[in-house]
Amino acid sequence: MHTAYLVVTLVAIAFNGFSGVSALLHFAPIIPGVQAAGVPLSWLTFPIGTLKTLGTLGLIVGLWIPAIGLAAAAGLIIFFVCALYTHVLANDISPQFGLAAFLLAVNSATFALTLLTYPAIL
Repeated sequence: MHTAYLVVTLVAIAFNGFSGVSALLHFAPIIPGVQAAGVPLSWLTFPIGTLKTLGTLGLIVGLWIPAIGLAAAAGLIIFFVCALYTHVLANDISPQFGLAAFLLAVNSATFALTLLTYPAIL
C-alpha cells in the first residue's frame, strides 16, 4: 500500500505543482478556459495559483508528516470541486474542465491512500 501511496502522491505533486505554477505565471494556454468560466484573470495569481501551489507544498511536506499531506489533499479536493462547479455554472466544458476532473480524482486518491497507509493519523 505504501508504494501506491507514494506513486499517486508524487503524481499529484507533479500535476498540482504544474497547474499552480502555470496559474501563477498566467501561462497562455490556460487563459481561454479561465475566461470561458467567467473567472477574472486577476484571480489566477490569488487565489487560484496560490492555493494550488500551497496545496502542492502541503503534499510534499505530507511525505514526511502524513497529517499535513492529508489536510493538503482535502483542501485540493475542495478546490477542484469548486473549480468544476464554476465551469458547470458557466456551461463551459473546455479541456480545463477535464484537467480539473482528473486533478480531483488524483487528489481524492491521494487522500484515500493516505488514510489507508497511515490509519493512525485520524
